[in-house]
Amino acid sequence: MADTSPAPDRTTPGALLFVCGMNAIRSPMAEIIARSILPAGTYIASAGVRPGERDPFVDTVLAEIGLDLGSRQPQTLDELEDDFFDVIVTLAPEAHHRALELTRSNAVEVIYWPTPDPTVATGTRERILDAYREVRDMLERRIRSGKGWSRTPSGG
Repeated sequence: MADTSPAPDRTTPGALLFVCGMNAIRSPMAEIIARSILPAGTYIASAGVRPGERDPFVDTVLAEIGLDLGSRQPQTLDELEDDFFDVIVTLAPEAHHRALELTRSNAVEVIYWPTPDPTVATGTRERILDAYREVRDMLERRIRSGKGWSRTPSGG
């Protein structure tokens, strides 16, 4: 399989944090996908606004694309060991509000990527997995595009 990773450039942040509600689905998915795509020197982490539990559907849909969370467990913003990031990407409204609150006096770029919550999906196991796959694929496309690391309009 050909490497389709974006070439490292000055638009890729050096330190990146993904934040969602409980760090159980969207932000850990984004973290692991970003680690597989972005340059090796990029520091990538994820956290949630409040405590959460690991979601087994995340493991399933990541395994489908050859990725794995390993022993990683959800963590809150308060539990982060590092607190310096060039860019914070929020994936849920509550995460965006909290990140803006936390960075009020910092020169950190806080960007909101509206991302659906797949836990609202109902029906068969396959239907629920499809909702998780949609989120996974959306995050992968967004990260792989190399765009979206700034609030500055890109004219597109």
